[in-house]
This record gives sequence, C-alpha cells and structure tokens, in this order.
Amino acid sequence: MDDLLQVGAITQTHGLRGEVKVFPTTDDVKRFKKLKEVILDTGKEKMVLEIEGVRFFKQFAILKFKGFDDINDIERYKGKNLFVTRENAVKLKKDEYFIADLIDVKIYDEQDAYMGVLKDVIVTGANDVYEIALEDGRTLLLPAIKQCVLDVDMEQRKMKVHVLDGLLDE
Repeated sequence: MDDLLQVGAITQTHGLRGEVKVFPTTDDVKRFKKLKEVILDTGKEKMVLEIEGVRFFKQFAILKFKGFDDINDIERYKGKNLFVTRENAVKLKKDEYFIADLIDVKIYDEQDAYMGVLKDVIVTGANDVYEIALEDGRTLLLPAIKQCVLDVDMEQRKMKVHVLDGLLDE
C-alpha cells in the first residue's frame, strides 16, 4: 500500500499572488479546508508545502502555499500532483477503501476460483465500477455494489465477487 494518497492536481496558476487552481482527486473538495500541508511531487523530489489559504471556485480548490507569493514562484508546478500522508487522509467508514489500495487486488468468484486482478476503479457518481483484468484476457466491468462485492480482505489483498447475469456474456 502506498504511504501517500493523491488529493489533487495543480491545473494552473490563479492570479498573480502565487495561488494555484487544484482539481481535487478526492471525494470531498472541502477536505482542503482541514489540511495544513500537502506533498507536491515535482517529478524529481517531493516537497512538503504548508497551506496558507483555501477557497473554492466551481469544482476547484484555490490554494495558497506559504512562501509562494508570486505567480513566478509557483508557475513551474502546473500539472503536478498533490498528496497527503495516510495520517492526514480522511477517515474511512466501514467497507470504504482508498482506490490506490484496491488496485492489483486479486479477484475470486463465489467458489473461491481465481478470476483476475482489479486494474482500475471508475468513479461514475452513482456507484463505482471495478475494472477487472480477467485471466483469459477479457475485461470485466463490475459495479461496486453489495450484490456483487461479497467480501474484501485487504490483508490478503483478495476480493470475493458475484458476477451478475449478463456481465460476462459475449
């Protein structure tokens, strides 16, 4: 499991005073209000940035980092991702998981037969959809609902699923 979890990506600068527009990759954009710091992955290094100010514009968070007071200071970080440590991550409810933790979980059917590996989670708004790379080379798109996801064991990195009729038909 990754020690860092992505919470957003800097899309562009905002104004001339060093603010950036951040596209959130978290379910709750308002979580930025509670964050004191984020980790910026520059591609070469990871920098801890202290958050000085937060406001919101449409679906974006507008962040101001301490020590970045001019557009020229921050412009080179456009397109870079922002992360938090697990300690600063939101607390999950029962049966909730971070997407990063679900990737590469092994998938088994109700009879405990190996099916494949979870490769991606598609966030649709209604319910997530798990993209599973099956052993035979096909892809299964499985809705992340209680009728389909029977058990998740994160320690064993194993998920037991029920495939609804019609999802695997050719």
